[in-house]
Amino acid sequence: MLTNPRSDRVKSVRALSRRSVRSRTGQFLAEGPQAVREAVRFAPEQVRDIYVTAEAAERHADLLAAARDAKLWVHEVTPEVLAAMCDAGHPQGLMAVCRWARLALDDALGALPPDAVVCVLAHVRDPGNAGTVIRGADAAGADLVVVSDASVDVLGPKVVRSTVGSLWHLPVVTEVPIQTILEALRGRGVRLFAADGAGHTLLPYADLDGPHAWVMGNEAWGLDAQVRDACDDVVRVPIHGHAESLNLAMAATLCLYASAEARLRRPRGP
Repeated sequence: MLTNPRSDRVKSVRALSRRSVRSRTGQFLAEGPQAVREAVRFAPEQVRDIYVTAEAAERHADLLAAARDAKLWVHEVTPEVLAAMCDAGHPQGLMAVCRWARLALDDALGALPPDAVVCVLAHVRDPGNAGTVIRGADAAGADLVVVSDASVDVLGPKVVRSTVGSLWHLPVVTEVPIQTILEALRGRGVRLFAADGAGHTLLPYADLDGPHAWVMGNEAWGLDAQVRDACDDVVRVPIHGHAESLNLAMAATLCLYASAEARLRRPRGP
């Protein structure tokens, strides 16, 4: 059992809370039982080490059994050690150090299905919003999330916690300039929809047939005019009540679910 919260191992794990260390090592933190469970289930090859308190080990015996079956390293630690390792203020007794399997944009686009739905985050800076959009994209059945290089680091602890495990459920490409993203999607025949409050097309009337991508902008100022102009249409979510606007994560989820509904309405093959 690891008992010293000041040990070198503890310090090296906690250092992954910093973006510079994550970038240099290619590793990041997955905190909480749900994130660890999904990492073990969907991407065990990306899990380097699991740290668990005695109480959590008893509560999540099935998860740890699956981890050991996958030949993963499981280390029992004291609550003090886990608290020293974690970024979260109130750790839930379980965390993992994971490796990031970087995915190239061209490879991700080459694997898209004919009716692909893609979510693009352009200059999104809020960790909670970014993680919740990834979670919403997962829930709506999107095929890919692409995050621009001017956005928040999706491997940051707050983003990973906000995805609640969805980070391991669908491909996520990061650190690509937004214009490169848009050009690559257009080159693959994917239509581009800018989601923006200034849009003339209301979401219920958007033509979501065929492969398409939703381009979501910064929480404060939305999308740059250059990005909007590069898209095939600018779409807004209608506001029926007195609310001034929807936040990014809410708007993105509504747009992605509209795409999911459009898929369901398409005729199925024989």
